[in-house]
Amino acid sequence: MIIRVLEKNAPDALVVPLAQQENLGAQLAALARLAGLDPAALQNDFKADPKEVFVVYATGTATRKFYLVGLGKKDNFQTLYTTLRAFCFRYRNKLPRQLGIDLRHFPAAQLPRLADAAVSGMLLGLYQIGLYRKDPEPNTVPLFGGAKSELQLLVKTSRHKEITAGARRGEVFAGVIRDVFDLMNAPGNKKNPGQLSDWIERAGKDSGLKVRILSLKELKAKKLDALLAVGQGSPHPPAMALLEYRPKAGKSKVPLVGLVGKGVTFDTGGVSLKPSSNMHFMKSDMGGAAAVFGALLVAAQLELPVQLVAAVPIAENMIDGLAIKPGDVIGSHAGKTIEVIDTDAEGRLILADGVSYLHRQEKPDVLIDIATLTGSIIRTLGYAAAGLFTQNDQLAAALTQAGENCGERLWRLPLWEEYAADLKSDVADIRNFSGKPMAEAITAAKFIEQFTDGHPAWAHLDIAGMAFGDTELGQSKTATGYGVRLLVEFVEQWIAK
Repeated sequence: MIIRVLEKNAPDALVVPLAQQENLGAQLAALARLAGLDPAALQNDFKADPKEVFVVYATGTATRKFYLVGLGKKDNFQTLYTTLRAFCFRYRNKLPRQLGIDLRHFPAAQLPRLADAAVSGMLLGLYQIGLYRKDPEPNTVPLFGGAKSELQLLVKTSRHKEITAGARRGEVFAGVIRDVFDLMNAPGNKKNPGQLSDWIERAGKDSGLKVRILSLKELKAKKLDALLAVGQGSPHPPAMALLEYRPKAGKSKVPLVGLVGKGVTFDTGGVSLKPSSNMHFMKSDMGGAAAVFGALLVAAQLELPVQLVAAVPIAENMIDGLAIKPGDVIGSHAGKTIEVIDTDAEGRLILADGVSYLHRQEKPDVLIDIATLTGSIIRTLGYAAAGLFTQNDQLAAALTQAGENCGERLWRLPLWEEYAADLKSDVADIRNFSGKPMAEAITAAKFIEQFTDGHPAWAHLDIAGMAFGDTELGQSKTATGYGVRLLVEFVEQWIAK
């Protein structure tokens, strides 16, 4: 698809996103005059409610039309992104080859960000989830979305270069998040640890990342025993992907940010078996890995002036005669012994090895792990925000602000020392589960903290309620792409300061 930023000569088909603000009446009156319609009738028919769509055909022409799209009371980045994604998904088979989005009524200072939101929203609205269908649903061949189609952004400002960069940013994010969608929506038999490792290695190198996959032999040599224990019940051996992105020469004097993402390709719960009702959604238990990998891909493709290193521990939590059992004592890269109380608390085990390895090998200035870790965080925050855990107030503020800016919200929960008492073990250095039906997300974070060697700028993000959910893109829960933008925008802001 061709993407252009224009200041005049709007195409015949124009999408006009409008918010419920004081000037809505004046905006609708201007559109009515342009289309040769009655302003009073248009204002009566269109209220700019969230995701409302009203199609207006101009008089005297068969091709000139306006798609009025309601934003509700907000006109920020997240609202425009989600609204245009839903609009494009709903109308994609009806949209013409050449389509414009009118942003001329927005403040000039917001246009670079809104161009990013508009482009990424429209492109992701074209996503189709039917990865393995042999007989696709019969639809008319869409004109919009093909290689020869055009998306034009109409702006009225002198900041043309910045807006073009914003549009390019949206295009890159959309491409990467489409890959994240495919990874997370793929079933477990299509992305076992070996397949996921191969995909990361291939896609990472194609984008210019430095990628290394630690094999089973190397995991044993480096004593990544917690990761090995989680994967020992699967016929597909575990692995760890190590990734690195460095800016071009002359831009390397910036903080090094380390990212660790949970990569459980399918989680049965192990011997502590999960209920069957929603187990098929456990193909999404590598949402943290997808977010980390996506963030590095975006950084590389946009050539951001940041330094990133990442560790992605990858395993399949299955059941057979070799699987770890409740009560087993296992080792870890940090040297601590762990009593396994619950084999379904496996994510924190592989993260423990991931954060310990990355911290000791790379010594990053900031260390963040991200994971679809606990059902407890969903019971705490629902599907509105992910959980944030850190002892560092400055880091908490920066992550929270990044989340607010891009619509991927975080809510901070405590890491008080009182919670560590619930992880004391009689037979090992620590146990992986408190056994109490309370504060489970907090004690999970407290467990991971014990493997950071007291890193002063460590944070844990529990995204279990946000990485996979209800969207317009599928009939059941699907990937959301949560975390990719959050991590990229945090790193940019942190380094800028």
